[in-house]
Amino acid sequence: MAKRLIIIDSNALLHRAFHALPPLTTKSGQETGAVYGFLLTLFKAISDLKADFIVACFDTKAPTFRKEMFKDYKAQRPATPSGIVSQIPITKEVLETFKIPVFAKDGVEADDLIATICTTATKEDKDLEVFIVTGDLDNLQLVNEKIKVYTLGKGIKDTIIYDINKVRERFGVEPSQMVDFKALTGDPSDNIPGVEGIGKKTAAEIIQKYGSVKNLYEELSTDTAVLRPKVKEMLKQNKESALMSRELSQMKKDVEIDFKISDCKFGLFDEKIVEEKLYQLEFNSLVNRLSSLNSN
Repeated sequence: MAKRLIIIDSNALLHRAFHALPPLTTKSGQETGAVYGFLLTLFKAISDLKADFIVACFDTKAPTFRKEMFKDYKAQRPATPSGIVSQIPITKEVLETFKIPVFAKDGVEADDLIATICTTATKEDKDLEVFIVTGDLDNLQLVNEKIKVYTLGKGIKDTIIYDINKVRERFGVEPSQMVDFKALTGDPSDNIPGVEGIGKKTAAEIIQKYGSVKNLYEELSTDTAVLRPKVKEMLKQNKESALMSRELSQMKKDVEIDFKISDCKFGLFDEKIVEEKLYQLEFNSLVNRLSSLNSN
């Protein structure tokens, strides 16, 4: 059986858990609901996927290259709630007790680290299966025969695995074309503009027909593109926005990090140390599940 690597999209999971679960605090008043939800999802993923290796990626507060490219990138987002901010260090401490390596780097997003690790790990081990555990769908562009996205459905316990067919079924394009799809539709959650007036259905039809935004604009430049006049006009008027949106959506796969798959071997943690941390956070119900995790 192929070895499996889990990559945790940590900030996305914490945000999702924070908003999905009722507030939880320790006796001392420390908010812990997001950490608890994060661990519930992680424990379920480990159990479902029988992970051999695990690594976690985090965003940093520093501006990224995308912000330099487009000053309004993520500009509409409210500041991260203090309840989440205070739980990030705690999450990292818990991961440390599990001996799960943590990666974060100024100037890039967790998504770029995830893309880089996917690329490096699958080159290092051609048979490796990779599952990105996340709270959103930004990573779908990375899905291929070896890489899948394990994400949350309606709640914390409801999960969906996106493989190539699932991406096609949901969006009508190949995973590798998701950047072209977003170049046209934009992404309101990241304030990526896309092309005004182009919805998901039209974007999927265009990408199916032309394959990529590059091909589309080559056809438009020679006026050989067969599209409705209104759509053609919107695409021509918003060419710059479409090309920039594609660049903003594309994840970097070559971030300089010191990643080795062997450093991510899961199951080497000391159960007593983890127990102590979980009791400290008053996550007593999770302690009973530690033995089953270590047997993976």
